[in-house]
Amino acid sequence: MSALNDVPVECTIALGSTTLPIKQILKLSRGATIPLDCDEDDPTLIFINGQLIAKGQILVDDEKMLLEITDLVKRAR
Repeated sequence: MSALNDVPVECTIALGSTTLPIKQILKLSRGATIPLDCDEDDPTLIFINGQLIAKGQILVDDEKMLLEITDLVKRAR
């Protein structure tokens, strides 16, 4: 077993983003909707430890949500 197998990494899947004033955030309640800066055809971004590594597409299979990786992002050197 490799020592790397137990190293934790943070994986973030970003559908989109927005900027809201704190006043509006404090008024949010269950069922509130927050508009994002993307369209349904825009790629989903995959970050590992804050670094963009790939882009993908959300798929729905019955009641499960899946992420299909469509493009690996080349790292700047």
